[in-house]
Amino acid sequence: MKSTYLRFLSQVDAFESTSAHVSNVDQTAKQLLNAIALCHAQGRPMTVKDAMSLSAIASPSTIHSKLNDLRESELIEQVFEGRNRRTKYLVPTSIADKYFSTLDELMHTMCKDKNVKHVSEDASNKHSDNARRQA
Repeated sequence: MKSTYLRFLSQVDAFESTSAHVSNVDQTAKQLLNAIALCHAQGRPMTVKDAMSLSAIASPSTIHSKLNDLRESELIEQVFEGRNRRTKYLVPTSIADKYFSTLDELMHTMCKDKNVKHVSEDASNKHSDNARRQA
């Protein structure tokens, strides 16, 4: 596989298949987890109502089912803020944080490997250019 991205996907697939928490959820649930984590990282936790309106991911009934899958896999939890017990916020758990940290490490590894490859290719190209100039 030449593509760094495809190698990255292969590594992610291998990791996810061995992760007890992540291997139980499908791609739709992972898309929902990504959306929840992104909102949380931006300092605006997603509410259940917000999640239900993510029509680009799935229908409200499917999202409801995927939220249950994510909760059962211990990747998200519902929390309340202050005394308002009506609004439920969806936040990634420490297990989800570890999942994203592992993906981050895989991405850095792939990028580092690609940069090393490019540096060695650049050195090889310079050597070839110098050899042509001398000939």
